[in-house]
Amino acid sequence: MPHRHSTALRPVAISNEERAFFVAFGERLAALRKERQLTQVQLAEQLGVSQQAVTAYESGQRRVPISTLPPLADTLGVSIEELIGTPAKHSAGKRGPAPRLQQQLEQVSRLPKARQKFVIQMLDTVLQQPNG
Repeated sequence: MPHRHSTALRPVAISNEERAFFVAFGERLAALRKERQLTQVQLAEQLGVSQQAVTAYESGQRRVPISTLPPLADTLGVSIEELIGTPAKHSAGKRGPAPRLQQQLEQVSRLPKARQKFVIQMLDTVLQQPNG
């Protein structure tokens, strides 16, 4: 029987550009985690991975699986686009929130969950009042 080489265990070479992306992603991930006052252990528990995996993600040594991006973004209170460093594109035109309101919404999305809930309750209260 001929000997077959397995490519499964052979590391895949990545470009310097890809390496730079994963290092920048890891730095962004670490900063977002710290802003939320989460430890690596707490984030790992939320994602169902080991603390060592989170360390590897943050150092850029390991790629985050695509399937992990939604729960990771949700846990950190950001969009996937923000998480990976590509801000969501807004269509040209006058639709959508005013720039200041958009900035405020983005700031709220970066708050810890309890503070986000407080802001949402305040907005609900104001929005339920009759205009006048």
